[in-house]
Amino acid sequence: MLGAEYASLSKGRHLLAWVLSQTDVWYLLYRCAHYVGKNQGATSSVSVLDNLFTLDEENVDVNDCDNPSNPLERFETLNNGALSLSPPHVISQRESVQIMQPASAPGSPPSSPCASPLGPTGTEDPNWQATKTTVRERNAAMFNNELMADVKFIVGSSGATQVIPAHKYVLATSSSVFYAMFHGGLAECKEEIEVPDVEPSAFLTLLKYLYCDEIQLEADTVLATLYVAKKYIVPHLARACVNYLETSLTAKNACLLLSQSRLFEEPDLMQRCWEVIDAQAEMALKSEGFVDIDMSTLESVLGRETLNCKEMVLLEAALNWATAECLRRDLDPTPSNKRYVLGNALYLVRIPTMTLEEFANGAAQMGILTQQETIDIFFHFTANNKPSLVYPTKSRTGLKSQVCHRFQSCAYRSNQWRYRGRCDSIQFSVDKRIFVVGFGLYGSSNGAADYNVKIELKRLGRVLADNSTKFFSDGSSNTFHVYFDNPIQIEPESFYTASAVLDGGELSYFGQEGMSEVSVGTVTFQFQCSSESTNGTGVQGGQIPELIFYGPSPDEH
Repeated sequence: MLGAEYASLSKGRHLLAWVLSQTDVWYLLYRCAHYVGKNQGATSSVSVLDNLFTLDEENVDVNDCDNPSNPLERFETLNNGALSLSPPHVISQRESVQIMQPASAPGSPPSSPCASPLGPTGTEDPNWQATKTTVRERNAAMFNNELMADVKFIVGSSGATQVIPAHKYVLATSSSVFYAMFHGGLAECKEEIEVPDVEPSAFLTLLKYLYCDEIQLEADTVLATLYVAKKYIVPHLARACVNYLETSLTAKNACLLLSQSRLFEEPDLMQRCWEVIDAQAEMALKSEGFVDIDMSTLESVLGRETLNCKEMVLLEAALNWATAECLRRDLDPTPSNKRYVLGNALYLVRIPTMTLEEFANGAAQMGILTQQETIDIFFHFTANNKPSLVYPTKSRTGLKSQVCHRFQSCAYRSNQWRYRGRCDSIQFSVDKRIFVVGFGLYGSSNGAADYNVKIELKRLGRVLADNSTKFFSDGSSNTFHVYFDNPIQIEPESFYTASAVLDGGELSYFGQEGMSEVSVGTVTFQFQCSSESTNGTGVQGGQIPELIFYGPSPDEH
């Protein structure tokens, strides 16, 4: 008797496996339970199938069903027993049986014509919903998942595409562009949408944010991500991309980022780029990315009034760009072709403001100028009656340096301030990005003297810049400025160490009444003592009385 009951239940389990793989799960389970309960006199039409999920036997093969064309006949062999039905999503997956998520529940409204599911996908955990306690977690489980996906995107250029599944509801509630695409008046009922102008990695970053509220940016894909965020009008992601670019902005990528920020119409990022290019113009113009900027950006750079570099550097940068442009156009990079691709941009270089030596040994011999232009510019340098030129003759104004004074007074005594190769050092931080160009130092308090000095700037123990130079002290209490070869970018809210090692007159002036906080225009400096200072310099007194820098102008707010 027990063997017959076991066999009947086993057959019913075979049948159920077939049902789960073939049709509307919820509806058929309900009908089967109702049918069996009616014949066996069960008290509930949904409490008869529990034993079907508790039998331990051999693997189930859904193809072994005796008569799949008439599934309800199988349930007539079930004997009496206390059975109960659990919903499909709590059914344990056994060996080779794969439980499918239901497509729709009984009584749910019919799908719209555009909502054609791409087909159910198996899941390793049929009860995955129960482990996700928040809407965010459940949405995150659907990220890049074909389960219940109703649209696929073919992303990337030809030959490098990637198929990415998605869910229209999530996309439409996150982006007005996606909403118009799926539910607008001109919506198209497509299961696959081609997106050839977007990189797959950037599109996945977008979906990661829409599904998971997570933003994961990388240096090599952040520009592509900014593009896709702009394309689908997702402003918070776009803002995160801009912030990332601003924090990673250096002279090496400033020109290329300027070109991109103009394309994306990001004025704040453009302003940050200009700050770097103005202060570190020579480094920016010699960077690898400069040759990849567009013509409009090239003209903006060459015409910039506040660039801090020699005109010869600008001319060389323009010719480097022209060489790259010739190659992009399949032209030989001859002087005539370089001039051709530069067009009127060449006239933005202020060649007449070079020194005569720079012009004669440099620009005049590059082959880029016509013979008449060369003659006219030579006359401009030497003749009283100067010819009219197409090139600007007024020098650029450049940037005006600012000075942070950290002492309120200075003094000298008979036994201070001595050197003998010891280091004077101070730490500082700022609340806005600036560019340090040098230090102001005190000189001899005992008559005129020459000094050798090595200045250095560090961050977290790493040397950012140093320079060994000389200065002459006239014996006064004035400070004497010494400079680095190039301005050094200083990021806000991080401490840097300024150091100087002097060799010269035994005694010098020194600062006193030092301040731990100093404001210069819109920039606030914070000072603290440095463990590297071995000659007595600290916040309250000592050397390095001044930091010379480029930064926001004092009238900026």
